[in-house]
Amino acid sequence: MSETRPNRVLPPLVRGLPLVLVPLLLLASNFPGEHQVPLWYWLAGMASAVVFLFGGRWPVPVSLTLSVLAVPMFVVDAWGLSSLVPYLGAVGLTEVAMRTHRTASVATAAAGWAAAVLLGLAGGHAAFWRAATVVETAAVVGLPLLLGLYLRAQRDLAATYRARAAEAEARRADDAARARAAERSALARELHDLVAHHMASIVLRIGVAQHVVADADPRVRGVLDDVHDTASGALSDIRRLLVALRDPDLGEVALVDADGVPAEIGAAVERTRAAGFTVTAELDPDLGDLDAIGRLTLLRVVQESLTNAMKHADPSDVVTVTVARRDGGVDVHIANRSRAADSGSGLGLVGMAERVALAGGTLDVVAAEGNWHVRAWLPAAKPEEVR
Repeated sequence: MSETRPNRVLPPLVRGLPLVLVPLLLLASNFPGEHQVPLWYWLAGMASAVVFLFGGRWPVPVSLTLSVLAVPMFVVDAWGLSSLVPYLGAVGLTEVAMRTHRTASVATAAAGWAAAVLLGLAGGHAAFWRAATVVETAAVVGLPLLLGLYLRAQRDLAATYRARAAEAEARRADDAARARAAERSALARELHDLVAHHMASIVLRIGVAQHVVADADPRVRGVLDDVHDTASGALSDIRRLLVALRDPDLGEVALVDADGVPAEIGAAVERTRAAGFTVTAELDPDLGDLDAIGRLTLLRVVQESLTNAMKHADPSDVVTVTVARRDGGVDVHIANRSRAADSGSGLGLVGMAERVALAGGTLDVVAAEGNWHVRAWLPAAKPEEVR
Protein backbone atom coordinates (compact mmCIF):
# COMPACT_ATOMS: atom_id res chain seq x y z
CA MET A 1 0.00 0.00 0.00
CA SER A 2 1.31 3.43 -0.83
CA GLU A 3 2.45 5.69 1.95
CA THR A 4 -0.08 8.43 1.30
CA ARG A 5 -3.30 8.97 -0.50
CA PRO A 6 -2.87 9.94 -4.15
CA ASN A 7 -5.00 13.06 -3.76
CA ARG A 8 -3.85 16.10 -1.85
CA VAL A 9 -5.93 16.55 1.29
CA LEU A 10 -5.65 20.32 1.60
CA PRO A 11 -6.40 22.66 -1.31
CA PRO A 12 -3.63 25.12 -2.27
CA LEU A 13 -5.44 28.07 -0.69
CA VAL A 14 -5.68 26.35 2.70
CA ARG A 15 -2.12 25.05 2.50
CA GLY A 16 -0.83 28.56 1.90
CA LEU A 17 -2.80 29.99 4.80
CA PRO A 18 0.16 29.78 7.28
CA LEU A 19 2.08 32.19 5.03
CA VAL A 20 -0.52 34.78 6.02
CA LEU A 21 -1.32 33.72 9.59
CA VAL A 22 2.27 33.31 10.84
CA PRO A 23 3.30 36.94 10.06
CA LEU A 24 0.07 38.22 11.60
CA LEU A 25 0.66 36.22 14.81
CA LEU A 26 4.24 37.46 15.04
CA LEU A 27 3.29 41.06 14.36
CA ALA A 28 0.55 40.89 16.98
CA SER A 29 3.17 39.81 19.53
CA ASN A 30 5.35 42.89 19.02
CA PHE A 31 4.91 45.65 21.61
CA PRO A 32 7.47 48.47 21.28
CA GLY A 33 9.36 48.98 24.48
CA GLU A 34 7.98 45.81 26.09
CA HIS A 35 8.40 42.79 23.81
CA GLN A 36 10.02 42.29 20.45
CA VAL A 37 9.90 38.98 18.52
CA PRO A 38 13.52 38.02 17.70
CA LEU A 39 14.62 37.90 14.08
CA TRP A 40 15.58 34.23 14.31
CA TYR A 41 12.05 33.47 15.59
CA TRP A 42 10.66 35.23 12.52
CA LEU A 43 12.94 33.16 10.28
CA ALA A 44 11.98 29.87 11.97
CA GLY A 45 8.27 30.70 11.82
CA MET A 46 8.30 31.73 8.16
CA ALA A 47 10.43 28.70 7.30
CA SER A 48 7.77 26.50 8.91
CA ALA A 49 5.06 28.20 6.83
CA VAL A 50 7.04 27.64 3.63
CA VAL A 51 7.80 23.99 4.49
CA PHE A 52 4.11 23.39 5.18
CA LEU A 53 3.39 24.18 1.51
CA PHE A 54 5.05 20.89 0.50
CA GLY A 55 3.02 18.68 2.84
CA GLY A 56 0.79 17.54 0.00
CA ARG A 57 3.73 15.86 -1.73
CA TRP A 58 5.92 14.76 1.21
CA PRO A 59 3.81 14.70 4.38
CA VAL A 60 6.18 12.67 6.58
CA PRO A 61 9.39 14.63 5.78
CA VAL A 62 7.45 17.89 6.15
CA SER A 63 6.09 16.79 9.53
CA LEU A 64 9.59 15.94 10.78
CA THR A 65 10.99 19.24 9.47
CA LEU A 66 8.24 21.20 11.23
CA SER A 67 9.08 19.34 14.45
CA VAL A 68 12.75 20.29 14.14
CA LEU A 69 11.92 23.94 13.50
CA ALA A 70 9.55 23.95 16.47
CA VAL A 71 12.25 22.99 19.01
CA PRO A 72 14.00 26.40 19.26
CA MET A 73 10.65 28.20 19.22
CA PHE A 74 9.47 26.02 22.13
CA VAL A 75 12.68 26.70 24.11
CA VAL A 76 12.43 30.49 23.95
CA ASP A 77 9.99 32.19 26.31
CA ALA A 78 7.63 33.37 23.55
CA TRP A 79 4.97 35.89 24.41
CA GLY A 80 1.41 36.25 23.20
CA LEU A 81 0.19 34.79 19.94
CA SER A 82 3.71 34.04 18.70
CA SER A 83 3.72 30.99 21.00
CA LEU A 84 1.18 29.35 18.64
CA VAL A 85 3.54 29.31 15.64
CA PRO A 86 5.50 26.13 16.55
CA TYR A 87 2.24 24.20 16.82
CA LEU A 88 2.17 24.09 13.03
CA GLY A 89 4.02 20.82 13.64
CA ALA A 90 0.86 19.43 15.25
CA VAL A 91 -1.03 20.19 12.04
CA GLY A 92 1.66 18.31 10.10
CA LEU A 93 1.24 15.29 12.38
CA THR A 94 -2.54 15.38 11.88
CA GLU A 95 -2.10 15.35 8.12
CA VAL A 96 0.27 12.39 8.23
CA ALA A 97 -2.14 10.37 10.38
CA MET A 98 -5.00 11.31 8.07
CA ARG A 99 -3.30 10.46 4.82
CA THR A 100 -1.26 7.32 5.41
CA HIS A 101 -2.11 3.76 6.43
CA ARG A 102 1.50 2.86 7.17
CA THR A 103 1.93 2.51 10.91
CA ALA A 104 5.68 3.13 10.65
CA SER A 105 5.15 6.50 8.96
CA VAL A 106 2.58 7.63 11.53
CA ALA A 107 4.79 6.44 14.39
CA THR A 108 7.81 8.28 12.94
CA ALA A 109 5.91 11.54 12.63
CA ALA A 110 4.42 11.16 16.10
CA ALA A 111 7.82 10.38 17.63
CA GLY A 112 9.37 13.41 15.93
CA TRP A 113 6.68 15.74 17.21
CA ALA A 114 6.82 14.22 20.72
CA ALA A 115 10.60 14.69 20.80
CA ALA A 116 10.19 18.34 19.77
CA VAL A 117 7.65 18.94 22.54
CA LEU A 118 9.80 17.23 25.17
CA LEU A 119 12.94 19.12 24.13
CA GLY A 120 11.00 22.35 24.26
CA LEU A 121 9.72 21.58 27.74
CA ALA A 122 13.17 20.52 28.90
CA GLY A 123 14.78 23.70 27.63
CA GLY A 124 12.13 26.08 28.80
CA HIS A 125 11.39 24.78 32.30
CA ALA A 126 13.65 24.13 35.23
CA ALA A 127 11.43 21.41 36.71
CA PHE A 128 11.14 19.00 33.82
CA TRP A 129 10.46 15.71 35.61
CA ARG A 130 6.94 16.28 36.79
CA ALA A 131 3.43 15.00 36.08
CA ALA A 132 2.48 18.15 34.18
CA THR A 133 5.14 17.35 31.58
CA VAL A 134 3.59 13.96 30.88
CA VAL A 135 0.08 15.39 30.67
CA GLU A 136 1.10 18.28 28.41
CA THR A 137 3.11 16.03 26.09
CA ALA A 138 0.28 13.49 25.86
CA ALA A 139 -2.20 16.23 25.02
CA VAL A 140 -0.04 18.06 22.48
CA VAL A 141 0.91 14.81 20.71
CA GLY A 142 -2.15 12.64 21.32
CA LEU A 143 -4.89 15.07 20.26
CA PRO A 144 -3.48 15.79 16.75
CA LEU A 145 -2.75 12.10 16.32
CA LEU A 146 -6.27 11.05 17.31
CA LEU A 147 -7.81 13.76 15.12
CA GLY A 148 -5.83 12.55 12.11
CA LEU A 149 -6.79 8.92 12.71
CA TYR A 150 -10.45 9.91 13.08
CA LEU A 151 -10.42 11.87 9.82
CA ARG A 152 -8.69 8.97 8.07
CA ALA A 153 -11.36 6.56 9.30
CA GLN A 154 -14.09 8.89 8.04
CA ARG A 155 -12.46 9.14 4.62
CA ASP A 156 -12.06 5.36 4.42
CA LEU A 157 -15.69 4.89 5.41
CA ALA A 158 -16.84 7.33 2.74
CA ALA A 159 -14.71 5.54 0.13
CA THR A 160 -16.20 2.19 1.19
CA TYR A 161 -19.73 3.56 0.84
CA ARG A 162 -18.91 4.92 -2.63
CA ALA A 163 -17.45 1.57 -3.69
CA ARG A 164 -20.51 -0.30 -2.40
CA ALA A 165 -22.81 2.11 -4.20
CA ALA A 166 -20.88 1.58 -7.43
CA GLU A 167 -21.05 -2.20 -7.00
CA ALA A 168 -24.78 -2.03 -6.30
CA GLU A 169 -25.29 0.08 -9.41
CA ALA A 170 -23.28 -2.39 -11.46
CA ARG A 171 -25.36 -5.28 -10.09
CA ARG A 172 -28.56 -3.45 -10.93
CA ALA A 173 -27.29 -2.85 -14.45
CA ASP A 174 -26.38 -6.55 -14.80
CA ASP A 175 -29.78 -7.60 -13.49
CA ALA A 176 -31.49 -5.26 -15.94
CA ALA A 177 -29.38 -6.63 -18.79
CA ARG A 178 -30.25 -10.20 -17.84
CA ALA A 179 -33.92 -9.29 -17.60
CA ARG A 180 -33.81 -7.71 -21.06
CA ALA A 181 -32.01 -10.76 -22.44
CA ALA A 182 -34.63 -13.08 -20.91
CA GLU A 183 -37.41 -10.95 -22.35
CA ARG A 184 -35.77 -11.02 -25.78
CA SER A 185 -35.43 -14.78 -25.58
CA ALA A 186 -39.09 -15.18 -24.60
CA LEU A 187 -40.14 -12.86 -27.41
CA ALA A 188 -38.02 -14.85 -29.84
CA ARG A 189 -39.69 -18.10 -28.84
CA GLU A 190 -43.13 -16.56 -29.17
CA LEU A 191 -42.21 -15.15 -32.57
CA HIS A 192 -41.02 -18.53 -33.72
CA ASP A 193 -44.13 -20.30 -32.43
CA LEU A 194 -46.68 -17.80 -33.73
CA VAL A 195 -45.23 -16.66 -37.04
CA ALA A 196 -42.53 -18.94 -38.38
CA HIS A 197 -44.71 -22.03 -38.24
CA HIS A 198 -47.50 -20.32 -40.19
CA MET A 199 -45.08 -18.93 -42.77
CA ALA A 200 -43.62 -22.38 -43.31
CA SER A 201 -47.14 -23.74 -43.79
CA ILE A 202 -47.85 -21.03 -46.35
CA VAL A 203 -44.71 -21.88 -48.29
CA LEU A 204 -45.64 -25.57 -48.22
CA ARG A 205 -49.19 -24.94 -49.42
CA ILE A 206 -48.04 -22.68 -52.23
CA GLY A 207 -45.63 -25.39 -53.34
CA VAL A 208 -48.48 -27.89 -53.43
CA ALA A 209 -50.59 -25.41 -55.39
CA GLN A 210 -47.82 -25.03 -57.94
CA HIS A 211 -47.93 -28.77 -58.62
CA VAL A 212 -51.74 -28.88 -58.71
CA VAL A 213 -52.04 -26.09 -61.28
CA ALA A 214 -48.98 -27.05 -63.26
CA ASP A 215 -51.01 -26.89 -66.49
CA ALA A 216 -52.74 -23.61 -65.62
CA ASP A 217 -52.31 -20.27 -67.34
CA PRO A 218 -48.64 -19.15 -67.25
CA ARG A 219 -49.74 -15.94 -65.58
CA VAL A 220 -51.25 -17.93 -62.71
CA ARG A 221 -48.08 -19.96 -62.35
CA GLY A 222 -46.05 -16.72 -62.41
CA VAL A 223 -48.14 -15.30 -59.58
CA LEU A 224 -47.75 -18.49 -57.55
CA ASP A 225 -44.00 -18.51 -58.15
CA ASP A 226 -43.78 -14.91 -57.05
CA VAL A 227 -45.85 -15.57 -53.90
CA HIS A 228 -43.73 -18.64 -53.13
CA ASP A 229 -40.50 -16.67 -53.47
CA THR A 230 -41.89 -13.80 -51.37
CA ALA A 231 -43.06 -16.16 -48.62
CA SER A 232 -39.70 -17.96 -48.64
CA GLY A 233 -37.88 -14.64 -48.31
CA ALA A 234 -40.19 -13.59 -45.48
CA LEU A 235 -39.50 -16.85 -43.65
CA SER A 236 -35.77 -16.26 -44.05
CA ASP A 237 -36.16 -12.72 -42.65
CA ILE A 238 -38.10 -14.09 -39.68
CA ARG A 239 -35.26 -16.49 -38.95
CA ARG A 240 -32.80 -13.58 -39.02
CA LEU A 241 -34.97 -11.57 -36.66
CA LEU A 242 -35.35 -14.60 -34.40
CA VAL A 243 -31.58 -14.99 -34.04
CA ALA A 244 -31.14 -11.26 -33.41
CA LEU A 245 -33.77 -11.32 -30.68
CA ARG A 246 -32.21 -14.33 -28.98
CA ASP A 247 -28.75 -12.77 -29.02
CA PRO A 248 -28.62 -9.19 -27.63
CA ASP A 249 -25.10 -8.77 -29.02
CA LEU A 250 -26.45 -8.91 -32.54
CA GLY A 251 -28.13 -5.59 -31.93
CA GLU A 252 -24.65 -4.07 -31.88
CA VAL A 253 -22.84 -6.27 -34.47
CA ALA A 254 -23.63 -6.09 -38.13
CA LEU A 255 -24.24 -9.29 -40.06
CA VAL A 256 -21.07 -10.49 -41.75
CA ASP A 257 -20.64 -10.00 -45.49
CA ALA A 258 -19.88 -13.06 -47.58
CA ASP A 259 -16.41 -11.80 -48.47
CA GLY A 260 -15.61 -11.03 -44.83
CA VAL A 261 -16.23 -14.48 -43.36
CA PRO A 262 -12.82 -16.01 -44.22
CA ALA A 263 -11.06 -12.90 -42.92
CA GLU A 264 -12.99 -12.99 -39.64
CA ILE A 265 -12.26 -16.70 -39.19
CA GLY A 266 -8.60 -16.04 -39.93
CA ALA A 267 -8.57 -13.29 -37.32
CA ALA A 268 -10.01 -15.71 -34.73
CA VAL A 269 -7.29 -18.21 -35.60
CA GLU A 270 -4.59 -15.57 -35.23
CA ARG A 271 -5.91 -14.55 -31.82
CA THR A 272 -5.65 -18.17 -30.70
CA ARG A 273 -2.09 -18.37 -31.99
CA ALA A 274 -1.24 -15.15 -30.18
CA ALA A 275 -2.40 -16.82 -26.96
CA GLY A 276 0.38 -19.39 -27.36
CA PHE A 277 -1.47 -22.21 -29.17
CA THR A 278 -0.44 -23.97 -32.35
CA VAL A 279 -3.31 -23.84 -34.83
CA THR A 280 -3.49 -25.47 -38.24
CA ALA A 281 -6.28 -24.08 -40.38
CA GLU A 282 -7.76 -25.21 -43.70
CA LEU A 283 -10.30 -22.63 -44.84
CA ASP A 284 -12.29 -22.77 -48.07
CA PRO A 285 -12.29 -19.18 -49.36
CA ASP A 286 -15.59 -19.66 -51.25
CA LEU A 287 -18.44 -19.58 -48.71
CA GLY A 288 -20.68 -17.18 -50.58
CA ASP A 289 -23.69 -19.53 -50.79
CA LEU A 290 -24.48 -19.17 -47.06
CA ASP A 291 -27.15 -16.66 -46.17
CA ALA A 292 -26.51 -13.90 -43.60
CA ILE A 293 -27.58 -16.01 -40.62
CA GLY A 294 -25.57 -18.98 -41.87
CA ARG A 295 -22.44 -16.86 -42.25
CA LEU A 296 -22.83 -15.38 -38.78
CA THR A 297 -23.51 -18.82 -37.28
CA LEU A 298 -20.41 -20.22 -38.98
CA LEU A 299 -18.28 -17.43 -37.54
CA ARG A 300 -19.71 -17.82 -34.04
CA VAL A 301 -19.17 -21.61 -34.05
CA VAL A 302 -15.51 -21.14 -34.93
CA GLN A 303 -15.02 -18.35 -32.38
CA GLU A 304 -16.75 -20.23 -29.55
CA SER A 305 -14.85 -23.44 -30.31
CA LEU A 306 -11.49 -21.66 -30.33
CA THR A 307 -12.40 -19.88 -27.09
CA ASN A 308 -13.15 -23.24 -25.48
CA ALA A 309 -9.87 -24.58 -26.82
CA MET A 310 -7.94 -21.72 -25.21
CA LYS A 311 -9.71 -22.44 -21.91
CA HIS A 312 -9.37 -26.22 -21.85
CA ALA A 313 -6.82 -27.38 -24.43
CA ASP A 314 -3.20 -28.24 -23.78
CA PRO A 315 -1.06 -25.50 -25.40
CA SER A 316 1.56 -28.07 -26.31
CA ASP A 317 -0.90 -29.87 -28.66
CA VAL A 318 -2.23 -28.72 -32.00
CA VAL A 319 -5.68 -27.22 -32.54
CA THR A 320 -7.04 -27.97 -36.01
CA VAL A 321 -9.67 -25.88 -37.79
CA THR A 322 -11.27 -27.05 -41.03
CA VAL A 323 -13.94 -25.13 -42.93
CA ALA A 324 -14.94 -26.63 -46.29
CA ARG A 325 -17.92 -27.20 -48.56
CA ARG A 326 -19.73 -30.52 -48.15
CA ASP A 327 -23.12 -31.97 -49.14
CA GLY A 328 -24.63 -28.73 -50.35
CA GLY A 329 -23.46 -26.72 -47.36
CA VAL A 330 -20.44 -25.83 -45.28
CA ASP A 331 -18.75 -28.22 -42.86
CA VAL A 332 -16.85 -26.96 -39.81
CA HIS A 333 -14.54 -29.14 -37.75
CA ILE A 334 -12.48 -27.98 -34.76
CA ALA A 335 -10.39 -30.54 -32.87
CA ASN A 336 -8.02 -30.30 -29.93
CA ARG A 337 -6.83 -32.29 -26.95
CA SER A 338 -8.65 -31.17 -23.81
CA ARG A 339 -7.29 -31.07 -20.27
CA ALA A 340 -10.76 -30.80 -18.67
CA ALA A 341 -13.18 -33.68 -18.56
CA ASP A 342 -16.22 -31.39 -18.26
CA SER A 343 -15.26 -28.82 -20.87
CA GLY A 344 -18.51 -29.52 -22.72
CA SER A 345 -20.79 -28.62 -19.82
CA GLY A 346 -20.77 -24.86 -20.34
CA LEU A 347 -23.52 -22.68 -21.68
CA GLY A 348 -21.42 -21.76 -24.72
CA LEU A 349 -22.13 -25.11 -26.38
CA VAL A 350 -25.84 -24.77 -25.62
CA GLY A 351 -25.96 -21.41 -27.35
CA MET A 352 -23.91 -22.80 -30.22
CA ALA A 353 -26.36 -25.66 -30.69
CA GLU A 354 -29.29 -23.24 -30.71
CA ARG A 355 -27.61 -21.06 -33.33
CA VAL A 356 -26.88 -24.01 -35.60
CA ALA A 357 -30.42 -25.36 -35.20
CA LEU A 358 -31.93 -21.98 -36.10
CA ALA A 359 -29.75 -21.86 -39.19
CA GLY A 360 -31.08 -25.29 -40.23
CA GLY A 361 -27.81 -27.12 -39.62
CA THR A 362 -26.47 -29.84 -37.36
CA LEU A 363 -23.94 -29.82 -34.53
CA ASP A 364 -22.01 -32.75 -33.06
CA VAL A 365 -19.75 -32.41 -30.03
CA VAL A 366 -17.66 -35.47 -29.18
CA ALA A 367 -15.21 -35.97 -26.32
CA ALA A 368 -13.32 -39.25 -26.44
CA GLU A 369 -10.02 -40.27 -24.82
CA GLY A 370 -9.09 -36.66 -24.11
CA ASN A 371 -9.75 -35.52 -27.67
CA TRP A 372 -12.38 -32.84 -28.22
CA HIS A 373 -14.20 -32.50 -31.54
CA VAL A 374 -16.77 -29.93 -32.60
CA ARG A 375 -18.34 -30.57 -36.00
CA ALA A 376 -21.09 -28.44 -37.50
CA TRP A 377 -22.80 -28.46 -40.87
CA LEU A 378 -24.69 -25.45 -42.20
CA PRO A 379 -26.93 -25.67 -45.27
CA ALA A 380 -26.44 -23.45 -48.27
CA ALA A 381 -29.19 -20.93 -48.89
CA LYS A 382 -31.36 -20.80 -51.96
CA PRO A 383 -30.23 -18.22 -54.50
CA GLU A 384 -33.03 -15.82 -53.58
CA GLU A 385 -32.13 -16.07 -49.85
CA VAL A 386 -28.43 -15.22 -50.11
CA ARG A 387 -27.98 -11.59 -48.98
